Amino acid sequence: MTTVSALTIAAGRPAHLRNVVAGFQAQQHKPCELIIGVMQDHDYDDLPATDFPIRQIRVTAPELPLSAARNAVADAARGQVLVFVDVDCIPAPDFIAGYLARMEGRRGLFMGEVLYLPQGATDQGLDFDRFAGLAVKHSDRQGPPAQGIAPCGDYRCFWSLNFALWRADWLAGPRFDEDFTGYGGEDTDFGRAWSGAGLPIWWIAGGRVYHQYHPHCMPPVHHLHSVLRNTEVFARKWGHRTMEHWLHAFRLMGLIRNTADGLQVLREPGPAEFALCEQQGHMPYANSRRVIDQLQQAPDRLSADRATRVAHDQQDMLLPTAE
Repeated sequence: MTTVSALTIAAGRPAHLRNVVAGFQAQQHKPCELIIGVMQDHDYDDLPATDFPIRQIRVTAPELPLSAARNAVADAARGQVLVFVDVDCIPAPDFIAGYLARMEGRRGLFMGEVLYLPQGATDQGLDFDRFAGLAVKHSDRQGPPAQGIAPCGDYRCFWSLNFALWRADWLAGPRFDEDFTGYGGEDTDFGRAWSGAGLPIWWIAGGRVYHQYHPHCMPPVHHLHSVLRNTEVFARKWGHRTMEHWLHAFRLMGLIRNTADGLQVLREPGPAEFALCEQQGHMPYANSRRVIDQLQQAPDRLSADRATRVAHDQQDMLLPTAE
């Protein structure tokens, strides 16, 4: 039987983590281990009992060391297959089995399904039939095929929230770049590196996780400075910036401007920006497109002309403006 290491990274959110552990305990094909990259100064306690060992590896830094933590848990893994989930994602009972069915005989990065739960969905514990009836897809994200497996032709779609790969490919392939610290950019860089190495990225039907509700901002104004720093790290490496949709939104809010010398912060985000970007209780997920539409007061938000204009404005943020 194929052995599978389940991997996650976490800072805070102990209730979310307990649900993740319970989700792996409920697997039809159980992992041989769960490894937690702990991005805080103490390990987690009071985790659910499991039939498999749980290891915690401490990876701390002044800012969230997302890349370093993912590298650490993957390096420590012993299974033939590595499955990554974020700490706010509960794997469905057929999560691991779904990945294994699609990965057989193939190499690369495999991305499964993500559905979003509304506020309060997990208050009474894990009920996967109920979750399936409540959860929704994200309107702005490309998703997996209705069945089977399909190639993902755009490395920018890679998302470490829910993915898997063979351990042999991890050992031979690119790593998460630890020059990216704090929030933003490391996933796009990882996808770009794998794509550049000629390794495929796949969407699969199955491998489902349920994203647990938690309030956050999108675009991430609370991570303004790390997004700006990391987009320049990406530019030095690849010749252009990334996260241009967030940069475009920051510019519309009057937080930054694009100059010949690079991105310049005009002011810090205030209550108005947080109120605009924060996820509200009735929203299963936050949505950058919603914010951009409100900022541009665009009644024609679904038109082809509007989509072209937005794409052009976002593209403009990839490089410094000419003098």
